[in-house]
Amino acid sequence: MSDEEKIPLTGDEPTGVIRWEGPENKKWPRVLSGPEDAGDADTAVLPEIRELTPEEFRAITGGETVDVSGEGEELPAGDGAGAPAPPPDSAGGKEPEKAPEKKPPRKKTSRKRRRSLSGRKAPEKKEPRRSAAAPETDPWEEERNYRPIRTRRDGRIGCLGGLMYAVFIISLSVVLAVCMWLAASDVLALNKPAASVEVTLPAEIFSEREVDVKDSDGNVTGKRTVMAADVKSVSAILKDAGLINYKWLFQLYSRFSHADLKVNPGTYALSTSLDYRALVTKMQTGTGAQLQTLVTFPEGFNMDQIFARLEENGVCSAKALYDAAATAEFSYAFLEGAEPGDPYRLEGYLYPDTYYFYQGMQAASAINKFLSNMHYHVTEEMWQKANSLGMTFKQIITIASIIEEEAANDDERALIASVIYNRLAQGMPLQVDSTVVYARRETGDSRVSPEIIQETDSPYNTYLHNGLPPGPICSPGMKSIQAALNPADSRYMYFALDVETRTVKFFIYYNEFEAFIATQDYG
Repeated sequence: MSDEEKIPLTGDEPTGVIRWEGPENKKWPRVLSGPEDAGDADTAVLPEIRELTPEEFRAITGGETVDVSGEGEELPAGDGAGAPAPPPDSAGGKEPEKAPEKKPPRKKTSRKRRRSLSGRKAPEKKEPRRSAAAPETDPWEEERNYRPIRTRRDGRIGCLGGLMYAVFIISLSVVLAVCMWLAASDVLALNKPAASVEVTLPAEIFSEREVDVKDSDGNVTGKRTVMAADVKSVSAILKDAGLINYKWLFQLYSRFSHADLKVNPGTYALSTSLDYRALVTKMQTGTGAQLQTLVTFPEGFNMDQIFARLEENGVCSAKALYDAAATAEFSYAFLEGAEPGDPYRLEGYLYPDTYYFYQGMQAASAINKFLSNMHYHVTEEMWQKANSLGMTFKQIITIASIIEEEAANDDERALIASVIYNRLAQGMPLQVDSTVVYARRETGDSRVSPEIIQETDSPYNTYLHNGLPPGPICSPGMKSIQAALNPADSRYMYFALDVETRTVKFFIYYNEFEAFIATQDYG
């Protein structure tokens, strides 16, 4: 093909082709990186394709070679797309015109075509040399020019990605729906077989906690101490009983509903048909689900014995009972003057009877059962009778407690009361063994001897102290209380137990009393 032949540019020429515009136009060769690099010309003069000699190649490239294939081949570095920078115009000293830089995507055919034009390979791993006149090239452009060209797969990736995304969303929705259904079934007690079980919340899983006291406007006015349950222990007990399936879910519910402050210790009859809210409601003192225990307390039991029996029957702990007896406020007229602080302020007022107790109930509630029963049995007539005798109600109960401990039969009670009143009237010490035993109750030793009497330094020792003891020594029954209010009219000053007949003998004179005592073996 001659230099004068014109070949129309269709815009489909491969990139990387060296375009020759002829020396007569004072144009220098450059590499076409795309159809847009053809400029505004409709045609281009293409030279005859042949292998360039080394001298021609250096004259065109200015002596600089670059590697464009990534395989060790080097081609001339040119303007932007790989063409060399033209020398200055000999006539005017002007630099040749530069085509605008374009960054079209490169085709695979361009590298093959450029290799065919170059006709030779540069030495491998040779650091390219740059002439002083060569312009700086954009590093990003160099990386782009020699980056491997891959076929785009947007269509296939988009379709497959959309399908995978849809499958993921559907699977996640199914999993979440199943989890929510299982959680709802447990919270609402759905699809559970009907069954009734007994559950015990022991007092050991409860501890004291201070909470805020608020008024009607929501303002904090103070603090109060309440018993709070360990929710982890409660959830474990319910899980073991088959009432719930997920402990963590019940703990989460309890956190928001404050169930730890609502449940109470005790034994409850619960059903698997109860939801979380119903379970918490049922596990409270006084509900129909709480099991009750029938406990009997005979006349003559002191407070220590009463509290011990309550603990043995699972009603509440003795420690909790003593704390409640010392600190709880009970509004009863017969407790007038019994200031909080000493638990034995309630001694004698815990009315002996048979009671129903909820297992694990509050200690103050259990004590209140005794006091309420005492209040029910005390009448206005009894108050008036005590006033007529010049006694307070506490003194009447104290005398009744001594009668309860000393009497062997009901018909002896009034006579024992008369001996007590007679000795009080004479200013004589009562000298009753049962008061010394009460003073030494912590030892568990009920023996009384002259040595023990002298060793027992207590206001309850009526051998050493005149008058009545500081308070009752046991819980008297109504017969003893009536005897204390209605003593017999007698001159007796002494009484003693007949061991053989298990009856009480009464004496007016001390020598008769001493002679009888000498015949008894109280061991």
